[in-house]
Amino acid sequence: MFAMTVRTRFAPSPTGYLHIGGVRTALYSWLHARQNDGKFILRIEDTDRERSTQESVDAIIEGMDWIGLDYDEGPIFQTERFDRYAEVIQQLLDQGDAYHCYCTKEELVEVREQQRANKEKPRYNGKCRDLDEEPDGRESVIRFKNPLEGDVVIDDLIKGKIVINNRELDDLIIARSDGTPTYNFTVVVDDIDMGITHVIRGDDHINNTPRQINMMKALGYQIPKFAHAPMILGDDGKRLSKRHGAVGVMQYRDDGFIPQAVLNYLLRLGWSHEDQEIFSREEMIKLFKLEEVNGAPSTFNTQKLIWVNEQYIKTLPADEILQHLQWHLDQQKLDTSNGPAIRDVIEAHRDRAKTLKELAASIRYYYEDFKEYDEKAAKKHFKTATPGILQKLLDNLSALPEWTAEAIEASIKKTCDELELGMGKVGPALRVAVTGAAVSPSLDTTLALIGRDKSLERLQKAIHFATEKYA
Repeated sequence: MFAMTVRTRFAPSPTGYLHIGGVRTALYSWLHARQNDGKFILRIEDTDRERSTQESVDAIIEGMDWIGLDYDEGPIFQTERFDRYAEVIQQLLDQGDAYHCYCTKEELVEVREQQRANKEKPRYNGKCRDLDEEPDGRESVIRFKNPLEGDVVIDDLIKGKIVINNRELDDLIIARSDGTPTYNFTVVVDDIDMGITHVIRGDDHINNTPRQINMMKALGYQIPKFAHAPMILGDDGKRLSKRHGAVGVMQYRDDGFIPQAVLNYLLRLGWSHEDQEIFSREEMIKLFKLEEVNGAPSTFNTQKLIWVNEQYIKTLPADEILQHLQWHLDQQKLDTSNGPAIRDVIEAHRDRAKTLKELAASIRYYYEDFKEYDEKAAKKHFKTATPGILQKLLDNLSALPEWTAEAIEASIKKTCDELELGMGKVGPALRVAVTGAAVSPSLDTTLALIGRDKSLERLQKAIHFATEKYA
């Protein structure tokens, strides 16, 4: 029923946050489905009941929603499919492709120690594979009867041709002694039942793939195409982990990244299209090809991610930026309902912000009076002559018939001319007076956004402060 439709899946385990490496794999799966008018499925692999938590499930779904990878089916939970797994295990037993294994843990340890002593690859020795009689009353696991001869050939879309001889594989446990199915088996049943045509996942799963292919063959199903994406490394060449900084995708939201910028960066982490750096959602879908993903590991570079984020802040429509900025405004308890239009403030600040968190922090003075001046800025720019400069600015600005950027710019220039001072002597003092700090957009834009009353009031306070402190 799924034969003509491309169907991909993302199948995280709910044992922690949504890892940034997992997001890249999900992105590849999502793109391949979208560009082929296919279906993208979210499956939660929660059979590890001891480590799986509802909190982690919520984190995965929240992360997928935030990053913008919408799924067509799911979330589907493996723990809701135990009856189906039991049915397929019985099918394998009935057709002679699985068997009960009664070996104890102690026996298995002893076998592996002997194999290591003989410099052999540790593996199950097949002791129970062809038992004539099964002992009564002993606990057993169920193992898949892996073929003893031949090769498993994987035409990997990223890694190329991979060949594994069946003699390298042992008989995998597919059900534990308490009857619960194991990971490699449940994945096979799920991929079959969900009609998955392309299994796109991290290359840490390559060792699982030949085992899963053999189980699919035993069940008589068509083998999907496989694509194993290389791992992401930290700048020290080791696998990306907490020691390298943020690896959970929601931490990137908290740090002020735009979700599409994160996707854009992850897309380019191991794939490229000529010299293009920034891709719209539509371009990602149109241009990405699994076969062009680099088979070697990629190194995560936070500075490059910040650069990509800056490009999005500079170019996205203000309304779109606001959708993501609002979370940070709420976190920083900044109410923008009274003051200049937030979209106008975004336009004024977008060229100087690296992150949304930084942007939210930098615009507070438009909506709230600051309690103190930046110490270094005040010390540098509020000097003995400053009260006179600020007073002249106050006089000229107060006389303006209209409060526009153009009129403000002309008034500041007039003040410079009257005082016979360059802008470098006048501008910085004015900026500190009205914003409390040494950095802002152009003064005409800044004062226009702050408004006449607040600007003049802050000038008056600055004159008082500078007179008391430095005169």
